[in-house]
Amino acid sequence: MKFNPFFFSFLFALCNATSGTDWPGWRGSERNDVSKETGLLQSWPEGGPEKIWMNKLGGLGYSGFSITNGILYTMGAFGDEERLLAFDANSGKKVWELKTGDLLKNNWGDGPRMTPSVSNGLVYSLGGRGNLICANAKDGKKEWSVHLVEDLGGKVPGWGYTESVLIDQGRVICTPGGEKGALAALDAKTGKVLWRSKAFTDGAQYSSPIVIENQSKRQYVQLVMKNLVGIEATSGKLLWKSSWPGKVAVIPTPVYSDNHVYVSSGYGVGCKLVELAGSSPVDVYENKVMKNHHGGVIKLGDYLYGYSDGYGWVCQNFKNGELKWNEKKSLGKGAIAYADNRFYCLGEGDGRVILIEATPEGWKAKGEFTITPQTEQRNPKGKVWTHPVISNGKLYLRDQELIFCYDIKR
Repeated sequence: MKFNPFFFSFLFALCNATSGTDWPGWRGSERNDVSKETGLLQSWPEGGPEKIWMNKLGGLGYSGFSITNGILYTMGAFGDEERLLAFDANSGKKVWELKTGDLLKNNWGDGPRMTPSVSNGLVYSLGGRGNLICANAKDGKKEWSVHLVEDLGGKVPGWGYTESVLIDQGRVICTPGGEKGALAALDAKTGKVLWRSKAFTDGAQYSSPIVIENQSKRQYVQLVMKNLVGIEATSGKLLWKSSWPGKVAVIPTPVYSDNHVYVSSGYGVGCKLVELAGSSPVDVYENKVMKNHHGGVIKLGDYLYGYSDGYGWVCQNFKNGELKWNEKKSLGKGAIAYADNRFYCLGEGDGRVILIEATPEGWKAKGEFTITPQTEQRNPKGKVWTHPVISNGKLYLRDQELIFCYDIKR
């Protein structure tokens, strides 16, 4: 066999590579903000990890990232329109863009809010005013579009549609809200309506649905202002409903584990754990330990982690709802993500990012840095609200039009 230095270089790189994973949509592949990557930095040097690239091409808005096959997808506002954007995840260079709808105007900041969803070579995006687009993930060619208001009879929530649509078994699950059925299932290839949740007709809020298997039934769990529900995946039938005392806005995504669904909301509401083991849902506990506004809650082992209004950063026992620890001084309100025994905590007010050890024993910082530079285009009422994303050994952050990529491999 003839010696090939390039082949052996490839093998060396392969053997020393981070165990990376894609991040195909909102909160990752399982919608829980938990990455399965390993080989990541367990502490950061002074000033934080190396910045690989930054671009100023994201447009305005709070849209998050999905990353598959080396391409990063997000959305942004440019002038009076919203666009679906694709970038090379390793260099930040733009690959393509597609106009998706008219601009959502809002006094907390204009532009789209959702994270695109990628599945089977297609990417799905929902504009702030309700235009749902399916495009070819490779070249951005539009395949179909459905409007949640004009076609599905929904009503735009006060801060715009923020839901990141769920792709499951050939179905696109979205929440237009309204009397035709709060949830809708569309054919993922054509956009054709497959069913509506006719027995569940609440208005849309800001949470994104999850898929679960419970009591031999595949179902979609969604949280709106006054109800938490389970909808049968194949038919749209309402399987169960549990009341919820939502106020102003209901945003965080439900968390499911072992026949239990956990939800939380801000504005003083709190959290609740519901058991689904019997014929109807049963409340296990309801308290105000976790009042998560919109930064997300992560379940790791037997504990929940996230920012709680009033308490600061919180570790809460999943099974009984008791507070394990809280930390108010180290970092202000913000969003959280997890990978390789570390939490990535992002402060919405100052753009600080702190790496902490994921443990129920307390807040143990392992390094920090501040996003630099920061946008000058953000609405004065807006903050750094786009959640962190970890994919293939990289950390991705956003502040409006500014998109950042950091090397977090060991």
